[in-house]
Amino acid sequence: MFIPMLMAQCSEKQGEKWLPLCENLIVIGTYAQTELGHGTFVRGLETTATYDPQTEQFIINSPTLTSTKWWPGNLGKTTNHAVVLAQLYTGGKCHGIHAFIVQHRDMETHQPLPGVEVGDIGPKFGYEAVDNGFLRYHNVRIPRDNMLMRYSEVTKDGRYIRKANEKLTYGTMVFVRSAIVSTAAKNLGEACTIAIRYSAVRRQSEMKPGEPEPQVLDYQTQQHKLFPLLATSYAYWFAGRSMRETYLDIQGQIMAGDFKRLPELHALSAGLKAMSTWATNEGIETCRLSCGGHGYSHASGLPKIYVDATPACTYEGENTVMMLQTARYLMKACGQAAQGNELPGFVAYLNQKGVDRCMIGDDLSLVSLVSAYQHRARRLIGKAALQMKAHMERGQPQEVAWNLASVQLVHCAKAHVQCYVLKNFVDSIEQYGHHEDVARVLTQLCQLFAVDGILNNAGDFLQGGFMSYDQLDNMTAKLLDLLAAIRPNAVALVDAFDFSDHLLQSVLGRYDGNVYENMLEWAKSSPLNDTQVHDSYYQYMQPFLKEMHKSKL
Repeated sequence: MFIPMLMAQCSEKQGEKWLPLCENLIVIGTYAQTELGHGTFVRGLETTATYDPQTEQFIINSPTLTSTKWWPGNLGKTTNHAVVLAQLYTGGKCHGIHAFIVQHRDMETHQPLPGVEVGDIGPKFGYEAVDNGFLRYHNVRIPRDNMLMRYSEVTKDGRYIRKANEKLTYGTMVFVRSAIVSTAAKNLGEACTIAIRYSAVRRQSEMKPGEPEPQVLDYQTQQHKLFPLLATSYAYWFAGRSMRETYLDIQGQIMAGDFKRLPELHALSAGLKAMSTWATNEGIETCRLSCGGHGYSHASGLPKIYVDATPACTYEGENTVMMLQTARYLMKACGQAAQGNELPGFVAYLNQKGVDRCMIGDDLSLVSLVSAYQHRARRLIGKAALQMKAHMERGQPQEVAWNLASVQLVHCAKAHVQCYVLKNFVDSIEQYGHHEDVARVLTQLCQLFAVDGILNNAGDFLQGGFMSYDQLDNMTAKLLDLLAAIRPNAVALVDAFDFSDHLLQSVLGRYDGNVYENMLEWAKSSPLNDTQVHDSYYQYMQPFLKEMHKSKL
């Protein structure tokens, strides 16, 4: 996030100074937002930047223990600068959170500068090679020009000037979240690649006595574990791509001061970040379990993918908080729709009345599937809004009502994001219309994604009589049909990700399928096999065994 923050928030003059230094690896930076006591609640950050007009400098300070910056990547031992988020004070007045470039290590010796405490935060669940760090400032002075001044400025005499709408700062978050969504889809795709390739190699038990053991991938239960995850990885890959492209498309509008689409994109990116990382975290573990005992070995590559993907559930904020950000926008949109206002962008479906009965037929029309998801999201959003209203009518302040309805708010936000992901999947398939076979297989994946989502959230679709029990039973039958239809193309669908063996680092997921020969070679390469008898035998076991032998004699 260091360079994207500079690109987004440096003035033109600042960019000309700092970006070449970064590109030439003179300045090696990190992004310091999260503190020991605060993360997602950015307004609650405690680090201060107080302007001194006498010296034309900012004084960066960590006034409390909990203001210690905590978690920035590569901070512990590697970086020499940070973009630091701090509360800006001028003339005794706080102007809220702003970004500053602060040097914390000497450019020659790499020693911490005076007034700076910096170090590594210690072992983590994964990413052991990354030196996530802590950082404390004790009245460290930086030049006035080290405040990122594209959107706001402090003059030499200490006057604060806001140049543009504060919503512009959302842009960087949207860009970063789109990268997180794409990475989550990639991680899930890697796990699916390993599990599906291995399931095509592994043979197990008998379907019919006396016949050869079938491929594990031929078992319906294995398909039921893996194919919905494969569909999910495709769905979120398309979603991440779409969000990134949408942001780039409207960047010109944003820079021109047109923010109409930015609030929706910001809210959607928060929900997508949460939903994609949750799905990936759970999905990788399912893939590991589907590989049986060999999935527990590091030879499978799955443990590493899991520990690399898991931190994303708390990147840039714990996921439940991300969902509540989405819900906050949805409540505003719902209120506007209730007043008869036309809504922009994807939330326009809240203006539609929709159908009262599920219209999904045997053909699993993509239009009818999207309509069902829109009905569910629209109903749940309206229900959460009514719950909020009921609490306030009983005399509760809005913030209390928000907390009392927060479970429903998260639930409706999930429904909205799932609706977007499905609609975007459907729209993405249209790009491949000239490739009939590709479009057909992608359609099957999209249908599986949608049907699996309906079955996993059956209560939502049954409520209000929208879907009947017979229709739900039909969804189960259709899901099983889709598993059989996808089976012949399953390996090709993961091969289409084009993950190299070098990237996967998996014996089980090798492209050539030579699993067992290479598992044995992988085991032989263990340092424990450098000698036939380990020193510990002579030091501990041999004396112990001799004593035991003597005692028996």
